[in-house]
Amino acid sequence: MTNEFVLEAITREFPESVLHVSEPYGMLTLEIKKEDLKKVVHHLRDSSLEINFLTDVCGIHYPQDPEKELGVIYHLHNMKENFRIRLKSFTKKEGAEFETLTDLYAAANWMERETFDFYGIRFSGHPDLRVILNMEDLGYHPMLKEYRLEDGTREDKNDKMFGR
Repeated sequence: MTNEFVLEAITREFPESVLHVSEPYGMLTLEIKKEDLKKVVHHLRDSSLEINFLTDVCGIHYPQDPEKELGVIYHLHNMKENFRIRLKSFTKKEGAEFETLTDLYAAANWMERETFDFYGIRFSGHPDLRVILNMEDLGYHPMLKEYRLEDGTREDKNDKMFGR
C-alpha cells in the first residue's frame, strides 16, 4: 500500500473533504474538513484499506491563525501492511468541538480526554469527557500557547528559546 494509492482512494470517496496533502518524512498527512473527519476515519477503518489501529490522538494550538486556531491530529495504522497515515482537522478556538471516535476505536477514549484536558477541545458524544491528568479546579488548559513559558523576571531566558 502506497501513499498515492491511499490518497487516491480517499479523494475518490470524499472529493471535497481533503483540504491539504503533504508527506513529511514519508508519512501521508491530510488536512480534512472538520465536519467530514469522522466519515473519513470510518471509511479508512471499514474499507479495503483496513486502517484499523488508532495510534494517537493529540491537540495542537496555532494562536496566530484565528480560523484554524485549535486542531486535532489522528495517527492511524494498518498493521498488516505497516501503513501509517496522519489526519489533521482544525477549528476556531471558541466552541472547539469534534465528533468523538470512541465508537470506532475504544483507544480514543483516554486520548480524547487528554486532549480535552490539555487543550479544551470538546468531543461530542464522548462517554466520559472529563479531566484525567490535571486537577479539576485548575481553571485553564496548560498546553494552550497563552501563557509564558518562563518567569518574566528572568533575564537569561525568553520565549524565543522555546520556538515562540
